[in-house]
Amino acid sequence: MSAHTDRPSAVTVVGLGPMGRALAAAFLAAGVSTTVWNRTPGRDAELVAAGARAAGSAEEAVAASPLTVVCVVNYDASDAVLRQESVTAALKGRTLVNLSADTPGRARDTAEWAARHGVRYLDGAIMTPAPTIGTDDAVFLHSGPAELYEEHRPVLAALGGTHTHLGEDPGRAAAYDIALLDIFWTAMAGYVHALAVARAEGVTGAELAPFAQGIAAILPPLFTEFAADTDAGTYSGELNPITSAVSTMAHVVHAAEAHGIDASLMRVIEGQARRVVARGHGSDGYTRVADVIAGR
Repeated sequence: MSAHTDRPSAVTVVGLGPMGRALAAAFLAAGVSTTVWNRTPGRDAELVAAGARAAGSAEEAVAASPLTVVCVVNYDASDAVLRQESVTAALKGRTLVNLSADTPGRARDTAEWAARHGVRYLDGAIMTPAPTIGTDDAVFLHSGPAELYEEHRPVLAALGGTHTHLGEDPGRAAAYDIALLDIFWTAMAGYVHALAVARAEGVTGAELAPFAQGIAAILPPLFTEFAADTDAGTYSGELNPITSAVSTMAHVVHAAEAHGIDASLMRVIEGQARRVVARGHGSDGYTRVADVIAGR
């Protein structure tokens, strides 16, 4: 078999929340010998029944495999486990792939810590929910040394889906993750606000949903257009100048507040757009906001 199809004989998964359990289950299903450990006991029963080995301590867990994958709530949680002296010593010479979510700065700090202690380090991000792990729908982002990523691609492939190496900067995967989460949560906040406004006007969520999906379908080509517009600094407002956009934002605010619904999120959005107009860019498109909120 080629170097890209052989899989390492063993992997350790640290962190057995819903995502960690999904990762471990995918490794087991792919025939990888899997050791598991969680700070709170009792979450490994199904995995052990499926063939996983339960470690008695974090030190024992990371010492059991050449590769450790950690997936916990954030880097405070991963630091609390990995930066214990005995665990750090056991990781020396081994590879750590951190799939926990946090900021790019924390990822770079962890990479520096790993280098100081002889730990081979890759950072990463999981962009799809736990049920996708092990399927073609899973999406993983990775950053760090390219050679290290290539070495461990075979075992990472056991997790299914697509894996993209974004570059040597260990904070790059987290940078993508933060930006994409920004899209997701602001979109979700807008949707639940819309549901509240619609309900106040006698429109049920079920009635609104098909039309909301139509709005969502408009977005993908706009993402591409806006990205190019922002990268080029053109901020075209030919079809929809920001002065027009401000008017529609104000309508949402007024309708919501007429029903006593908190419109603070839309007021922030409207305020940003009005700052663009106040700076003399009223004929530009909405993407000009990117400059304003960045202080440019």
